[in-house]
Amino acid sequence: MARFFLTLSYNGANFNGWQIQENTANTVEQVLEEKLSMLLKEKIDLIGCGRTDAGVHAKNYVAHFDSHCTDLIANKGHWIYKFNTILPPTIAIQDIRKVKDTAHARFEATQRVYYYYLNQHKNPFRDTFSWYVYGELDFDLMNKAAATLMEYEDFTSFSKVNTQNKTNNCMITKAIWQKNGQQEWRFTISADRFLRGMVRAIVGTLVMVGKNKITINDFRKIIEAKDRRVAGNNAPANALFLVGIKYPEELFSE
Repeated sequence: MARFFLTLSYNGANFNGWQIQENTANTVEQVLEEKLSMLLKEKIDLIGCGRTDAGVHAKNYVAHFDSHCTDLIANKGHWIYKFNTILPPTIAIQDIRKVKDTAHARFEATQRVYYYYLNQHKNPFRDTFSWYVYGELDFDLMNKAAATLMEYEDFTSFSKVNTQNKTNNCMITKAIWQKNGQQEWRFTISADRFLRGMVRAIVGTLVMVGKNKITINDFRKIIEAKDRRVAGNNAPANALFLVGIKYPEELFSE
């Protein structure tokens, strides 16, 4: 029995998030476990690097699993091809790496990076993966507000309630809006961990700043209130992508 890190990407539009749920089989984790178990002829249990909500996408997601298969690495290309042939078009395996037996995809990740896409010109070919926001937005002001996130640790105001988290503390290391094309912007945010719904709540609140509905001082007060009810609405899920996960290099045995 050995442990492996599986790197994959998925279009979350038609999934009810990553994590297996009692009331639906339509999750990324459920589909992957069924297909991998079938091909490897053993029960595969996946542990993901984190939850993504319904409709959220991942360009670079990591999950670990244990397997008795002896040639997953020696014939990696063959196995990746076989996995991808039976997975739906919305899920793609990118890599398999052997790791230490104690390696954990969720708890040992040191950094996670998300992108959120926003556009100000309605476009049917872009709006599927971007949030169309009508009207003027002051992105300089939004960036000034975003920069204040690095001054705080407790982000209860941007978390879904009743999540049973032991702590709502996160260390945000980057938060910036950058132009990504004509009338299109990309928000990049990185942290050691994220709370459920956190990025979408932050984006929704920053847009309130950009529309001059709240000031930067108001934004600070929202964070300091530690109350989800005072923050803005969640931005739509379709424009959010998990794009990067970092781990200590010593976890990888091959």
